Amino acid sequence: MDNSNNLGNVFLLYNEYMENEQSVREEIRSLVRELEQTAREMITILQSVHQQDGIRNISTICEKTRGYFPAIKDHYAALAAKVPKDQYYRFHDHWRFVTQRVAFVTALLVFLEKEELASQQTVAQTMGIVISKEEGFMLDLEDYLAGLLTLSSELSRFVVNSVTAGDYGRPFRVANFLNELSSGFRLLNLKNDSLRKRFDGLKYDLKKVEEVVYDLSIRGLKPKQDA
Repeated sequence: MDNSNNLGNVFLLYNEYMENEQSVREEIRSLVRELEQTAREMITILQSVHQQDGIRNISTICEKTRGYFPAIKDHYAALAAKVPKDQYYRFHDHWRFVTQRVAFVTALLVFLEKEELASQQTVAQTMGIVISKEEGFMLDLEDYLAGLLTLSSELSRFVVNSVTAGDYGRPFRVANFLNELSSGFRLLNLKNDSLRKRFDGLKYDLKKVEEVVYDLSIRGLKPKQDA
C-alpha cells in the first residue's frame, strides 16, 4: 500500500514537472511570435533596397530599419527572463530560426552602411544579447554564421538590381566582399549539415556575382576607381 502511494506521488511530481515545462514553452512561443513579427517588418523595409529608388536612398532605409532594434532588444530581454538559467540550448529551437534572420538583418545593415563584415560581437550587441552563455542570453555562433550565409544570397540579388539601377561599381565591391567571406568559411570545419549546405549556396552566390562583374568588365562598364 505504501509502495503504491509512493509511486503515485512520484508520477504526480512528473506530471507537475511536465505541466510546468509546457507552460514555459508556451510562454516562450508567444514571445518568439512577437520577435518574428518585428523581424518580418524589418525585412520588409530592407527589401526596398532592391528597387531603383531604394538603391538611391539606402541610408534612409537603414535608418528606418535600425529604429526597430529597441523592440528587438526588448524581445530578447523578455526571452532571457523567461528561459531558466543554464537551459538556453534546451529551448534553443524555439528562437533559432528568427535569431538567424535578425542576425542576417544586422549583417546586411552593416554592409549597406559600411560595406564591411559585421562581427559576431557587433551583431550580438546590436540585438541586445551576448556571445557567451556564461554572460547570459547569447547569439549562438552557428546562428550568426547562418545569418552571414543568408547575407550572401541577398547580396547576389542586390548586385543584379544595382546594375539595373545603373550602379556599376557596387558589383565589384560585393564580389570582393563575398570572395573574402567565402575564404573565411573555407577555413571552418563545418560539422553542421545545414551550414554545409548553405555554404554551397554561398559558392553559387559568388559565381553569380562574378558573372555580373565579368559582363560589366567586357562591356567596358568597370568604374575607373575599381580598375
